[in-house]
Amino acid sequence: MTTKVAVVGATGKLGRLISGLVEESPEFELVAALDSRSTLDDMLVADLVVDVTIPGVTQKVVEFAVANGKNVLIGTSGWSADRIAGLRRSLGDEPASGIVVIPNFSLGSVLATSFAAMASRYFDSIEIIETHASTKVDSPSGTAVRTAELMGAARAALGPVAAPHTDQRARGQQVASIPIHSLRLNGIVAKQDVVFGGTGEVLTITHETISPSAYTAGIGVALTAAATARGVIVGLDQLIGLGGQAGSAAQDDASGTPAPTDPDPENVSGQAATATSVHP
Repeated sequence: MTTKVAVVGATGKLGRLISGLVEESPEFELVAALDSRSTLDDMLVADLVVDVTIPGVTQKVVEFAVANGKNVLIGTSGWSADRIAGLRRSLGDEPASGIVVIPNFSLGSVLATSFAAMASRYFDSIEIIETHASTKVDSPSGTAVRTAELMGAARAALGPVAAPHTDQRARGQQVASIPIHSLRLNGIVAKQDVVFGGTGEVLTITHETISPSAYTAGIGVALTAAATARGVIVGLDQLIGLGGQAGSAAQDDASGTPAPTDPDPENVSGQAATATSVHP
């Protein structure tokens, strides 16, 4: 039995990529591809709604899908801890449907974030530099936010990092006490550097997306999980067996932070930023 899928934001880069993968899979059927001319009612023919719109549109898309009992896969940035907590409340204590939130569909990016959470317990000086295409409309990226939140949770017993002069605007935006610096440049798909400063040494964990093909494996994993999910699941790490690795407590604690889709996809985020809006 195939799962009927509606992609909202189907004309964006990530939306086109996901739509193509759905059409190629024998497990899924693309029954609706929504763009700025569509109405939200167009998604009602689907079992699973994939949201890859933009931060200003994503909430109304997801709320409509949830209100109509649809499972949802979110690949759009902007889903903070508070907003995800609201999703959990909307599903109730015994959810009949599920929501999967993926800040980044790249397996390599998810692994790099996991490594960063592990390393964060050994360094008190940490900063993040995230770089995306100039078309990405939001900053910091969902992946950078999630990385900072996971490191902050992993360091819960250690306290905040050493981040001097953060009252100055050029010092970046702090998330979980960790400064994040956002670059938006032509010629870039997505890159994130997590820099750890120690006594006599510097450790940098870098992940760079070279092509959107980096997202295909993660998208497949996320689609399969979202089709049968119950409740709210945040992060590809929760779907590929990283829950038992170092930093898993941080993953649980920060499970409401992200936001997404960096489809540029960044991450999916830059790309998601190009997706069109959908009328209510």
